[in-house]
Amino acid sequence: MAGFIICGAQWGDEGKGKITDVLCEDFDYVARFQGGNNAGHTVVHGGRTLKLHLIPSGIMYPDIVPVIGNGVVIDPRVLLEEMDALEQQGVSCERLVISTNTHLIMPWHRDLDGANEHRLGANEIGTTRRGIGPAYQDKASRLGLRMQDLFDRSIFREKVATALEEKNDLLAKVYGLPTYTVDEIAEEYLAYGQRLKPHVAEISPLLNEALDQGKWVLFEGAQGTLLDIDHGTYPFVTRSNPTAGGACVGTGVGPTRIDRVLGIAKAYLTRVGSGPFPTELAGEMGARLIEAGHEYGTTTGRQRRAGWYDAPVVKYAVQVNGLTDLAITKLDVLSCAETIKVCVAYEHLGVRYTTVPGHQSAFHHAQPIYEELPGWKTDISGCRTFGELPQAARDYIGYLEELAGVPVSIIAVGPDREQTILRDWPRR
Repeated sequence: MAGFIICGAQWGDEGKGKITDVLCEDFDYVARFQGGNNAGHTVVHGGRTLKLHLIPSGIMYPDIVPVIGNGVVIDPRVLLEEMDALEQQGVSCERLVISTNTHLIMPWHRDLDGANEHRLGANEIGTTRRGIGPAYQDKASRLGLRMQDLFDRSIFREKVATALEEKNDLLAKVYGLPTYTVDEIAEEYLAYGQRLKPHVAEISPLLNEALDQGKWVLFEGAQGTLLDIDHGTYPFVTRSNPTAGGACVGTGVGPTRIDRVLGIAKAYLTRVGSGPFPTELAGEMGARLIEAGHEYGTTTGRQRRAGWYDAPVVKYAVQVNGLTDLAITKLDVLSCAETIKVCVAYEHLGVRYTTVPGHQSAFHHAQPIYEELPGWKTDISGCRTFGELPQAARDYIGYLEELAGVPVSIIAVGPDREQTILRDWPRR
């Protein structure tokens, strides 16, 4: 048995795609377990830069089976466009497996997502407006359509008609938007179904049988712990569970099948969209981190907000996910700093917090308490072992380990897969 989970330990955008790509060659299956095309992984592989949104990072390896789990919501048009784009770059999608129970993003989901953000105005959540939230909402309301519905014309039309009884009224009477007919939806989506049908299967038996046979399965999450709908900075969160427990729910694999949980964290911190961010840097240093780290969203192109590493956030992620170890990415970006600050705690109304406060108001107004470490001011992108790093960089990693309470087993010193230091990670 060898089940490994990779999840984000911050607000997403931690470099999960790069780390997944680095580790993939040791695995037989890579399963994406939640989110939709609101997520993006940039993978630099074989001299090519690939931007993935729905398809698991393992797609580049001919011996790996990439799986999209039931916890994902899929816009079939976007998925097919991504598959076509990969095929044009010489990357085969023939091995891709999609859960029969994956829910679909429908046109009205995109419309309602954008309309609701517009209605919120200054209080908007900061969604990608791609329909992910409304699709999950319909899933919970038992009004959603699933991948398997595309293969039965009568059931699909019946379910669309039921959904449109509610959605057309909402679109027209509340938001003043165009409505849809069953015929136009059926014509478009049933055609998508014919193209996707060869890839659709029941994935719980597939993955459990693989684990029974001693295969290695990597469970890949999108977003990050602080964007989890239950454990994140609500309401500035996504609609799914990117935490480790979501891997089990989103694929039909039980928690006793998991051997290791790797949390990915940047050597500093970023987040996109609205919400609290105690260590955010609004001045020159924040701008330097953004430019040095190329902090622009893979999916939206939006500039991310940047700040110093927040140890309470990562400590919280260790607890929520049961992390066994950490991967620290973009350590090379901090080469631009003469001194480096690390948030070790917060203070609010005379109370000191060493993890994320339980009350949203306390977190919103938390003042970071910093420790300052010397920088190294030298290019480390060519380092391939821990010993090759400058002493100040090694000390920085050691300090992050001490604060998190788990070892740092992987360090990334650049975007390419070769720019990775593996300290303690099992290889086959």
